[in-house]
Amino acid sequence: MQIAKNSVVTLTYEMYDAEGNQIDKTEEPIAYLHGGYDNILPLVEEALHGKSVGDAVEVTMSPDDAFGEFEPELVRDEDKDGFPPEVAVGMMFEADDPETGEVILFRVTEVEGNKVTVDGNHPFAGMTIRFAAKVTNVREATAEELAHGHVHGEHGHHH
Repeated sequence: MQIAKNSVVTLTYEMYDAEGNQIDKTEEPIAYLHGGYDNILPLVEEALHGKSVGDAVEVTMSPDDAFGEFEPELVRDEDKDGFPPEVAVGMMFEADDPETGEVILFRVTEVEGNKVTVDGNHPFAGMTIRFAAKVTNVREATAEELAHGHVHGEHGHHH
């Protein structure tokens, strides 16, 4: 079966920065609902369209096509007393953006004295990314998956 709109695609991937350093990879295959559901980066989805089990793709993406440009205003120093006592580098916190009302996910990047530095950028923001993937399975999506807009079951979302 070829990858088409409303198919469930299972794949493994590796991501590399512009210098060729591996920055991420799957430990287990992941599955996503193909066809514009925003479950995977659009250029990767485009490259996978029409592929079959065993096929491999490589896509190099600019920051705008991958995880966005680095936005310095999303790096903030906050008072430590606004965090739990066990705050540590790597912890994630949600905060409302006062301008848009949207929830931003912040990652703690530094804890020093009474200050905690948080970063709302994706860890790969500002990077050119090479995404290398191999298709391990393709199947038709169920009616429930289509209604929910994501994959259920193995390698997918569980309710």
